[in-house]
Amino acid sequence: MKPGESSPHHPEHHHHPADHTHVHHAAPKTAPMHDHAADAGHGGHDHHGMIGDFKKRFYATLILTIPVLLLSPMIQHWMGVDWQFPYSDKLLFALSTIIFVYGGWPFLKGWVNEMKSRNPGMMTLIGFAISVAYIYSAATVFGLEGMDFFWELATLILIMLLGHWIEMTSVAGASRELEALVRLMPSTAHLIRNGDISEIPTDQLQKGDLILVKPGEKIAADGIITEGESAVNESMLTGESKPVEKQPAGKVIAGSINGNGALRIQVTHGSKESYLQQVIQLVNEAQQDKSRTQLLADKAARWLTLVAIVAGLATFFAWYWSGSSLAFAIERMVTVIVICCPHALGLAIPLVVAKSTALAARNGLLIRNRTAFENARKITTLVFDKTGTLTVGEFAVARYASLTPDLQDNDILRFAYALEQSSEHPIATGIVAKAKELGLPADPAGNITAITGKGITADLNGAAIAVVSPNALQHPPEKIRAGETLVYVLRNDTPVGFIALSDQVRPESAEAIRTLHAQHIKTVLLTGDNKVVAEDVARSLGMDQFFAEVLPHQKLEKIAQLQKSGEFVAMTGDGVNDAPALAKADVGIAVGSGSDVAAETADIILVNSNPKDVASLVLFGKATYRKMIQNLAWATGYNVIAMPLAAGVLSGAGILLSPAAGAVLMSISTIVVAINAGMLKIRE
Repeated sequence: MKPGESSPHHPEHHHHPADHTHVHHAAPKTAPMHDHAADAGHGGHDHHGMIGDFKKRFYATLILTIPVLLLSPMIQHWMGVDWQFPYSDKLLFALSTIIFVYGGWPFLKGWVNEMKSRNPGMMTLIGFAISVAYIYSAATVFGLEGMDFFWELATLILIMLLGHWIEMTSVAGASRELEALVRLMPSTAHLIRNGDISEIPTDQLQKGDLILVKPGEKIAADGIITEGESAVNESMLTGESKPVEKQPAGKVIAGSINGNGALRIQVTHGSKESYLQQVIQLVNEAQQDKSRTQLLADKAARWLTLVAIVAGLATFFAWYWSGSSLAFAIERMVTVIVICCPHALGLAIPLVVAKSTALAARNGLLIRNRTAFENARKITTLVFDKTGTLTVGEFAVARYASLTPDLQDNDILRFAYALEQSSEHPIATGIVAKAKELGLPADPAGNITAITGKGITADLNGAAIAVVSPNALQHPPEKIRAGETLVYVLRNDTPVGFIALSDQVRPESAEAIRTLHAQHIKTVLLTGDNKVVAEDVARSLGMDQFFAEVLPHQKLEKIAQLQKSGEFVAMTGDGVNDAPALAKADVGIAVGSGSDVAAETADIILVNSNPKDVASLVLFGKATYRKMIQNLAWATGYNVIAMPLAAGVLSGAGILLSPAAGAVLMSISTIVVAINAGMLKIRE
């Protein structure tokens, strides 16, 4: 159970343990990580390494294509000039051979690799098309009757190189946000040892090390502040736009940017286990993880390759047997094959994946399971854990009052503040926070003593002051209200006042529930807290249903019940106590911050415990899926129109596409898919 959640057997959580033990969540094991780079593209290409190579081949081909165009009889005929000279056809052949070998090499090599792996795809189509065009054109130079189309071969390879260059740049651009996360980690840290400060590489930091972070510097490791106060910018990691105020005992995340104060931090994780490193690895995994939509696209691309080859051969024989020249029949076949290259189809999903995972990571949504993320669109019921998700997860003072005329209400809070100021107990931190908010003085207390199971006593200004739970009194004078935890302040064993604390509902919770209802998603509260509290929270937020006094293992049963009734269920929880329910749900969403985010069983992790992020996740999942379907529809639909045009069905109407025009259309289709993926936003 969590702090603030009662056992069903003790629903009113009256106890204020004297030892003031601070309740910690056990940190879950991190998810198993793979040590491989994200391949956002298709066919296993290393896009980053090949961008420069395609750029170089493109410019070399561009320079050689100009003389090829000028030497081509067809171009000269269109221009009304005759620039033929002895061996001009051999020079044209030589230049085209260089273009075919150097410019076409990536496609020829890719063709061979696809044949070896028995997985014909885009490279097979391009390699086959340029080889047929080159061999036929070369044959015309050495005696075969017909007109070469070296100029079409050159422009075809040129456009293909340009298309690949643009494609790879687009993929790299979609992953740039992930690279920005990698660059967040500073290379060095200021290590404090025996009072001396020395600079060491960040990757040498170990748990327990003490480091100094100067104003304006990036924080080198996850840790706990031991000294100093500052506002820390965590926006690149959590999506929280406002700097977060940090004080001693506060957690900080590696890669966040320190504000104006110097901080001394005790390292809790080495760089390899840091939260930022987990983000990077999770994003890499998500980009690697092939969802059902991606597998559908891959299957469609393979089928399109086979269709294109069959359609190309059928086009060739149809035209040739109908009396057309060999050159014309080959030109039609090459155009059909080129225009059907499923580049756009191959990129339709990976570009959206690369964009969505990096964008989500920057906004505090970490996707571990792509299929579950895409299934967010199917959610019909969203189950919320209460403490720390819909509520703040921290006790806050709800009301307090004096029970004696000689003391003001604030005196009661001041007495409790004096006794509780050094405690980490949730109740104590709530009292301290309220006292600080009101600017009350921190009076020094002496002889502080814990009373087992009852509270704490001390000497204060010549009187014996105690802060105790109601069970320490035979007749507690104040009635407990729903959802409250009550403590009494005693002076010389006489109750002089009380303080009521409660776990406050987050201000964002109501908006999140409204957003989900607008998407026709039912909301259910599932909590270990007592029925009165659960009903109060559920009613105030307008939720559809609640289950109270549920033990962790019973949460799984409630999820199963909802699923049996036909609901597609998403569960949000802290990823530790709620692990069985998270695993059982159709979509498991872990909430929490810091390095505890990598809950073993969750499909999706929300860095901030903010219910609005749950609503954003559902909307973003739907938007991502829409982009994928739009891209798939465009990439396949365009071929339905383009293939018949390439085959020449409208040649009677004077509409005839050249292989180069086919390559232009194919490239435009790829660019449309890339632009559409790039327009994905976290909130649409």
